Amino acid sequence: MTTDIDLWLWPLDQPGLAPDLSPLLSDDEQARADRFVRPRDADRYVVGRGQLRHILSGYTDTPAARLVFAYGPQGKPILPGGPVFNLSHSDGWAALAVAPDVPPDFQLGIDIEAQRRVEDGVAARFFSGDEYARLSALPATDWMAGFYRCWTRKEAVIKAVGSGLSTPLDSFDVTLAPGDAAQITRTSGDLAPAAEWSLAHLDLAPGFVGAVAAVTGGGGIRLTVRQGSLPLR
Repeated sequence: MTTDIDLWLWPLDQPGLAPDLSPLLSDDEQARADRFVRPRDADRYVVGRGQLRHILSGYTDTPAARLVFAYGPQGKPILPGGPVFNLSHSDGWAALAVAPDVPPDFQLGIDIEAQRRVEDGVAARFFSGDEYARLSALPATDWMAGFYRCWTRKEAVIKAVGSGLSTPLDSFDVTLAPGDAAQITRTSGDLAPAAEWSLAHLDLAPGFVGAVAAVTGGGGIRLTVRQGSLPLR
C-alpha cells in the first residue's frame, strides 16, 4: 500500500516574517533563538520553527502557539496527537515531510543538503565498504553528486529512526549511482529490513538534493508538494 507524504518547502531568509512568527514560539524555542550570535541565524530559526508550527496547526486544528512538542531520546521532535513529521534545513531553505494518516510510531525522515566541497576521507570514514567502492567507481565529474545522494539518503534514514549517530552510517547501504532508483539495499542491527523501507530522491535545484525515508512495510511513498515547488526558485 502506498503511503501519502506531504512535502512543504519554504525559504528561511524572510527577516520581515520573523517578528510575526516569533510570538508562536514556546519559551524554550524563543530562548534558543536568543542564543544565536548572528541576527540572520536567529531569524532563520524563528522562520523555520514558526512556519513548522503554522503548518502543523493546520493538521490538528490547534492554534500554532499552543502546540506542545515532545522529544525522543536523541532530540527528535514529536507532536503527541498530531501527524508524524520531520524537518530539515540547508542553505536558507526548509523542507518538512508530514505523514498525516499513519500510526504514531511510523518512522519518517527527511534530509536536504546544498553541495559543498567535501574530502574523499569523509566518504571513506562514514560510508560502508560497498558504498565507498561504488562511489569511487564513478567518474570524477559524478563523484560529488554521488556523495550527496548517498549522504542525504543515509541521513534521512537516521532521522527516521530518531537514533542519531548511535546508528552507524555504515550499518546499512543505499544506492548512489545517477541511474539507480533511491533504495536501501542492506540493513543490520536494529534497523527494519531493507525491503520494508522506501526512499524518495529530491532534486531541489542544481547542486541541491535531498531524500525522504520511511518504513512503509514494503509499500511505496507518494509525495505531494503542499507548499513551494520543485525545483526551488
